Amino acid sequence: MSSTVFDYFTNIRNAFTSIFHGLAVTFSYLFRKPTTIQYPDRIDTPVQQMLPPLFRGILEVDVGLCIGCNLCEKTCPLGCLRTAVVRDPETNQRYITRFDVDISKCMVCGLCSENCPTGAVRHSTEFEASTANMVNLVIRYVKPGERIPVHKPVKGEESPGLPQNEPIARAHKEWDEPPPVDPDQVRGRVRWKNDGAPEEEQSS
Repeated sequence: MSSTVFDYFTNIRNAFTSIFHGLAVTFSYLFRKPTTIQYPDRIDTPVQQMLPPLFRGILEVDVGLCIGCNLCEKTCPLGCLRTAVVRDPETNQRYITRFDVDISKCMVCGLCSENCPTGAVRHSTEFEASTANMVNLVIRYVKPGERIPVHKPVKGEESPGLPQNEPIARAHKEWDEPPPVDPDQVRGRVRWKNDGAPEEEQSS
């Protein structure tokens, strides 16, 4: 009988002790500096500048470093990247006419950036991709009709490239920007030929 009563009061003591320990941890935070970031309007430094260099954000492409090998497009398991390279028959110069990245499909696996031989495809520290038009989630680093010569690296020399986040900043769109013409849509709209030049689809 005595042991039962003793166990009863012991349980009550343990209950109050555990509550005290839990509240002690909670009350200790009242005197600490808050670690919560009031994003995005009450921060001194943008979050993108506080992220580590190897942070996997939205894919960005430095087209000036692209050699047109299409390895990134072949490596991507989800088909997030679409590229097109043409050759000028007169000068035998190769040009990049299309380089699209669909960030709505990207799972940020890093396979494309790891396999890019020149580092043209890489991850930025940008992670904001909110938009009113889902078509704008396709980032076009080469504008329709534009032709960019492929990069020709020189052995033993490091090719200068754009700083991190600069390509994505150039391709940035406002969240309410109207959607562009989708080059993959057909029938009455625009489709793309193999050389990257747009042509009107004729309805049958």
